[in-house]
Amino acid sequence: MDRVKDLASKKAAVIFTKSSCCMCHSIKQLFYELGASPAVHELDNDSYGKEMEWALRGMGCNPSVPAVFIGGKFVGSSKDVISLHVDGSLKQLLMDAKAIWF
Repeated sequence: MDRVKDLASKKAAVIFTKSSCCMCHSIKQLFYELGASPAVHELDNDSYGKEMEWALRGMGCNPSVPAVFIGGKFVGSSKDVISLHVDGSLKQLLMDAKAIWF
């Protein structure tokens, strides 16, 4: 859990993913299209990946990926991020965290 929190706080936008996950790819693409450059941690390519996946589940992220943090705070998984994007608040969250500038 500490490793996840530490990595999540190092950059304005952080996404925990798996390389084979299509929703992870979609969320990363959304962030890039909004102008953000998130830190991406692919759990299946990390030696601590399984432990971090369990920590994310413990934080309420189900499924465990993609798990999105903005400004060091857990935002949610793909469903949550898409909802924020649709209602217009994702962009503002990214701006407030200084992940994008407009």
